[in-house]
Amino acid sequence: MRYISLFAIFLFLACNSTPDGKTELTSLEKTTTSPFTDTVKLDTFKVSWQGTTTKGSAISLKIISHKGEEIYKASIKVDEILKADEKLKTEADRLKYLKNEINYFFDDEHFLWPAVLPTEKADKHVPDKNFHEELKQTQLNGFNYRSGKESKVYIAWSVKENKVKVYYQL
Repeated sequence: MRYISLFAIFLFLACNSTPDGKTELTSLEKTTTSPFTDTVKLDTFKVSWQGTTTKGSAISLKIISHKGEEIYKASIKVDEILKADEKLKTEADRLKYLKNEINYFFDDEHFLWPAVLPTEKADKHVPDKNFHEELKQTQLNGFNYRSGKESKVYIAWSVKENKVKVYYQL
């Protein structure tokens, strides 16, 4: 029995490593739920990456409503995210950083409850002042994610337009 276990471990490692012995990632994925289009019902947030190299690849963000409809899809260039840390010299370092980024995507700090507080004033980073006012009234939640080295996108559900919109962008 012990030999079968050792053989299974050896087979697993052989199938998940490159010829030089380094572990190779082919996909990363994380899913969570949170109220977004409604203050109570849960929508599904999914972030994923497919590939064997970071160069030229992208992270996909999807939001599926509690009704089962895809309401948002974004593609974030991995090259833009990796610019955040120029010390990443090797592909192994970049893959490790990417894995950490995927795991960090749904930390609590990215979910904003509500998206806009009633006392908040629109500034130069608010692309649609009317939507900003709508969010003050609906009190729906927001979500933010990094889209590059020093850029973030803040999104929320517009009840009036029945779609996800950007309400703040850095």
